[in-house]
Amino acid sequence: MNNTLLLNAGFEPLRVISWQRAFILLFQGKVEVLEEYQGSFIHTVALAYRVPAVVRLRRWVTLKYRPTVIRFSRANVYARDEHRCQYCYRKYPEGELTLDHVFPAVRGGKKTWVNIVTACMKCNQKKGNKTPEEAGLILFKKPDTPNWIPGILFSAKISTAPVLWMPYLQSEQKSEKLNAD
Repeated sequence: MNNTLLLNAGFEPLRVISWQRAFILLFQGKVEVLEEYQGSFIHTVALAYRVPAVVRLRRWVTLKYRPTVIRFSRANVYARDEHRCQYCYRKYPEGELTLDHVFPAVRGGKKTWVNIVTACMKCNQKKGNKTPEEAGLILFKKPDTPNWIPGILFSAKISTAPVLWMPYLQSEQKSEKLNAD
């Protein structure tokens, strides 16, 4: 069954919860449903309910720790790049992926969001200590600091977010939603 994205009252993503927990919070009046999965229903004796995809808390929850920047980590790079090699664009399990310096480390390339991409072992070996251009490879996406929280997806062991979640995980669209209310 589907998981549910839990947002704070200001549309800030908090965590991924089970659909059962989402229903409990809904029936307690603690959340409002923003998005529903179209093909998923929970049936009671008298009614059928759509499974919530995104719910928002009605009251603001103050977080003890609130990161101002998204932490650079292997898992977050994999999430940003959707577990795809950025040279051949095939999807791989984590065990078959590596991190590649776009501008090689031996030539002064730094370990930053804008210089590290996900690569399969074959493409990484082909590239070696060259730039993609020198190795005859093309980057499918220019690496950049993500504007959403990739780590939230790993709390539920999800490598890619459902399409319904994307507007709430992208900070620009999140700000627009906040200003609309």
